[in-house]
Amino acid sequence: MRQSDTELGGLDRARYEAGSALEALVRPLVADPRHGRLPVLLVGLTVVTGLVDAVSILRLGRVFVANMTGNIVFLGFAATGAPGFSLVASLVAVAGFLAGAATGGRLVRRGTRGARLLETAAVLEFVLVAVALALVAWVGLPAPLATTSTVAGLLALAMGIQNAVARHLAVPDLTTTVLTMALTGFAADPSDHPRERKALSVIAMFGGAVLGAVLVMHGQTSAALSVAAGLLLTVAAVSRTTSNPHPHTA
Repeated sequence: MRQSDTELGGLDRARYEAGSALEALVRPLVADPRHGRLPVLLVGLTVVTGLVDAVSILRLGRVFVANMTGNIVFLGFAATGAPGFSLVASLVAVAGFLAGAATGGRLVRRGTRGARLLETAAVLEFVLVAVALALVAWVGLPAPLATTSTVAGLLALAMGIQNAVARHLAVPDLTTTVLTMALTGFAADPSDHPRERKALSVIAMFGGAVLGAVLVMHGQTSAALSVAAGLLLTVAAVSRTTSNPHPHTA
């Protein structure tokens, strides 16, 4: 039976409204005169965060490699002897993250700007994630504490670099590793305040975590790290072809 003109009109309106909503969500990422392509690249790094934390929590012994707030809490649990938490793994992750942040800080002080800075950081992250991937593929999981702690340390080192560089780039609502302030702003800001990037950062990390968890739970930890490495390589490649935007990103 042929649809009525009224039904077709309703479908057209629904498609138009859905398209308008999607355009409003994506526009701040691809049409930003102040930050250029940096927002969409940082969303990609936010997906990486979800992937690597899924691997670290589910396969490396309840340790965060990107979210240091959670890791400090886990350290407290481990220090009291709570079952299922590793003091060594958490300490290694915190140390790795601090070393990565220090490395990111040195990159910033070298004077590299905007997209070039992000490209350098993404390449370094890719190398670290690739080494962690090679170790997981070679040894396999579950593995001894020394191995899982080494993998956690490598991933935390990468996330520390990412966090330091994202902090310097200072693109609003896109820290890539922390959502607390994005969620706070989403609820606390006036109704006319832009919320698109906050929503996208939450969706990106959630999506990365879901994908990572599905792969890990199906025994594909290496695949989860491979996806993260592929995203980092993509970010590096796109950054290389991106001109530096507004001087604010210097």
